[in-house]
Amino acid sequence: MSAALHITRPQTGRAAITEAILRDLPDWFGIESATAAYIAAAGDLPMLAAVSDGATVGFLSLEQTTPAATDIHVIGVLHAWHRNGVGRLLIEAAADQARQAGARLLTVKTLSSRHDDPYYARTRRFYEAEGFLPVAELPEHWGPENPCLLMARVL
Repeated sequence: MSAALHITRPQTGRAAITEAILRDLPDWFGIESATAAYIAAAGDLPMLAAVSDGATVGFLSLEQTTPAATDIHVIGVLHAWHRNGVGRLLIEAAADQARQAGARLLTVKTLSSRHDDPYYARTRRFYEAEGFLPVAELPEHWGPENPCLLMARVL
């Protein structure tokens, strides 16, 4: 993997970036209606992209949900780039951007441990390693078959 990894703020092509990366992650983004919704929302949300040698290898879309909180609407890193610091770099850039916007919390929603999914168990461990704490179980947010866990990181 290249050491020339840097963060950009793409103003165009956000839906294409989102689609290319989410389609590379079927173990996490296997529900077509949810994937399509993330792709559709991408054009309207601020994005941070991790770029190496001109290629986008990861992205994160943000949504200011309240004056005090910025939510990671969706994050994805190409599978070949997992465990290479891309997610950590994106989270730190998102935390910086949220702080600059006056937010005091960075939040994210992920699949709860009530659903026995090994891929999302890895995701929860990643968020915990990045300083996120479980805040609330929201079992009806995505429906009972996909119970939601709200996590937050104090900025």
